Amino acid sequence: MSTIKVKINGKLVEAKVEGNMRLLDLVRDTFRLTATKEGCSIGECGACTVIMNGNAVCSCLVLAAQCDDAEITTLEGLNDNPVTQKLQTAFVEKGGVQCGFCTPGVLVSATALLEKTPQPTDGQLKDVLEGNICRCTGYQPILDSIHHALKS
Repeated sequence: MSTIKVKINGKLVEAKVEGNMRLLDLVRDTFRLTATKEGCSIGECGACTVIMNGNAVCSCLVLAAQCDDAEITTLEGLNDNPVTQKLQTAFVEKGGVQCGFCTPGVLVSATALLEKTPQPTDGQLKDVLEGNICRCTGYQPILDSIHHALKS
């Protein structure tokens, strides 16, 4: 067991973590930030995506102990982010949300990209979405939603 200090959604916190605890478990179980979903547990589906030190990562693949002195942002931490707000509105308007299970991970991934690249190419958008499995939309409504957000 070790103690880590981590900034989660802008708030500096301490947590005692076991050596095998994942960032996903820290976020969901310790801090009750449940927008981050557990899907595949092997880094393939993107449902558990968070932003760690400015980069989108699958939180199921990161040990909590590796997050000492890190900055983590979950979808809850993006509530006031203007980019995320535009994306959320566009997803509703353009049908990018269906069952909703993948939506938090997609929104976090897209926000992380748009924060670094405000006018991404279609290739960059597809690369980002490659890490997020959606069984409902066929991805076109998600792409349409992101394009719509970029225009607003």
